[in-house]
Amino acid sequence: MYSEKVMEHFRNPRNVGEIENADGIGEVGNPKCGDIMKMYLKIEDDTIVDVKFKTFGCGSAIASSSMATELIKGKTIKEAMEITNKAVAEALDGLPPIKMHCSVLAEQAIKSALLDYSKKNNITIEGLEDFDPTEDPHDHHEIVEF
Repeated sequence: MYSEKVMEHFRNPRNVGEIENADGIGEVGNPKCGDIMKMYLKIEDDTIVDVKFKTFGCGSAIASSSMATELIKGKTIKEAMEITNKAVAEALDGLPPIKMHCSVLAEQAIKSALLDYSKKNNITIEGLEDFDPTEDPHDHHEIVEF
């Protein structure tokens, strides 16, 4: 059973699309379930001023992408780095355990886009040192149920 918030973000996803000349682009995917997320960031003065996404996947993947963009828009890079899959799932009033990997993908998409930004600008972002955008989201996640 999906929460009303999940259904709302699936039916009316926020921030869908691409950003031309994005400062950071991250793409993560999961061959096991077919979900692919691509996130685009526009960053000014260490703040995410715009964010868009394109997701090919199930309703939970689309809702997780949509919510993740809402959570990081207007935030500093440091604040965006603190967004976890658990925060995404909680903001959606929970996800079924079998769909928690979608919130992990959303967290990975944020970090992947920030990693791209850091490489393009030759900077180090704390917390990305060991980040692996190819890590399978089914391998680890926290269950959040309501």
